[in-house]
Amino acid sequence: WARAVRGLLLDVSGVLYDSGGDGGVPIAGSAEAVRRIKASGLKLRFCTNETQATREKFVKKLQGMGFDISVAEVTAPAPAACRILKERSLRPHLLVHNDLVPEFAEIDKANPNCVVIGDAAENFTYANLNEAFRVLIGMEKPVLISLGRGRYYKETDGLKLDVGAYMKALEYACDVQAEVVGKPAKMFFESALAEMGVPPQQAIMIGDDIVNDVGGAQRCGMRALQVRTGKYRPCDENHPDVKPDAYVNNLAEAVDIILQQL
Repeated sequence: WARAVRGLLLDVSGVLYDSGGDGGVPIAGSAEAVRRIKASGLKLRFCTNETQATREKFVKKLQGMGFDISVAEVTAPAPAACRILKERSLRPHLLVHNDLVPEFAEIDKANPNCVVIGDAAENFTYANLNEAFRVLIGMEKPVLISLGRGRYYKETDGLKLDVGAYMKALEYACDVQAEVVGKPAKMFFESALAEMGVPPQQAIMIGDDIVNDVGGAQRCGMRALQVRTGKYRPCDENHPDVKPDAYVNNLAEAVDIILQQL
């Protein structure tokens, strides 16, 4: 699985670091692994479903942890959603984290004709969910755009419910199918590959989410590894539908194996 690789796609939370209320902590060896990838000449994209901050703020946090990363190297859901909103003349009602709102600064939000939901964290109150429900249920053809569909993620103090759980609640209540922007959407991975200029058969995705990272990448024709960090649980190794090309203990181990094949 490690042969003939030209590009790597890295998940961020759970692969590079564990998030948390204190900003989070880097996973051992991950910052050095990123430096080694860049020194090797391999193409690199950071593919994240992070929707609790703008890319600029998110990248600044990672740089403070010692990661060699720039905004231009990050593929994230919010900018992709903004492109869709503009192309389709959609005006969103936002149910997102306060720190993500600046990503939508140039989007018309008056008289909403769709709902955009992200990982709103503390903003996932009954009142806020009910307001989004009322916007959707009042539409003749409701449009729900979700910035990912993750079930949960890991922070330093434990597992946390992710946007997918709340997306499903709105889908059920409004009898609507959400349009997912972000992993595991095929368009999201294809965008990252295009930005690298690497075909899927020459790329490897490394993530901690068996469904969204591994399964999503494999459906695009990529190889995909699951790290045993972040949200990984031993039961992932018996998943009925998704079988990673390999399991690795962490990003550093994956990079060791890949660079040995160059």
